[in-house]
Amino acid sequence: MPQPLLVIFDCDGVLVDSEILAAEVEAKLLKEEGIDVEPGDFAARFAGLTWPVILQRLIEETGVRLPASFAEKVDAEIDRRLAEDVEEIAGAHEVLDRLALPRCICSNSSMHRLELELDHVGLWHVFTPYIYSAPEVGTKKGKPAPDVFLHACSELGVEPNRAIVIEDSVHGVTAAAAAGCRVVGFTGGRHSYPGHADSLTEAGAETVISRLMDFPAVIEAFAAWQDA
Repeated sequence: MPQPLLVIFDCDGVLVDSEILAAEVEAKLLKEEGIDVEPGDFAARFAGLTWPVILQRLIEETGVRLPASFAEKVDAEIDRRLAEDVEEIAGAHEVLDRLALPRCICSNSSMHRLELELDHVGLWHVFTPYIYSAPEVGTKKGKPAPDVFLHACSELGVEPNRAIVIEDSVHGVTAAAAAGCRVVGFTGGRHSYPGHADSLTEAGAETVISRLMDFPAVIEAFAAWQDA
């Protein structure tokens, strides 16, 4: 187990408590089009996936054809909610202050949305320029493909097995594990659900935490295991 050299954060559901806000918007607008899904169930199933992938799956499952303007309408309403209502995950600023290792963000969200929500909670300038939007960098493949993590490690000159990733979604954990990174699962967002921790472990997380403030201790433990 090589010494950790880089910490990679997912954004939505790890640094900002945005997944449940997005799910509320998506569930409400989908219901208006005849697709009935509860926000909690929506978040549990689709957290970590890009909106085009989610829509394609819903269309395949339900057979409902959505208006051409639907995705744009949803994006605009989510942006409004994030700009007004999103909060940081408890302890985010304190954890970042405690970390000595270089850090970056790897997310399936667009740079526009990442700036919107991170700026709202005062974290945008903490990470810039080391913020990587999967649809906009490298191969432009989103999670669960590992590409965004491999891109970030390459950009920062770190072998993937020396990066520790914290992720809240099965798709994100799957992507990070496939990249060869060490993965910590996180269940502290309001979108968490029964069995969440087990799902993250099954996807490849070495351990799972429910409080972000516990993350620095996990990083220290990983380093200690390497020293031992």
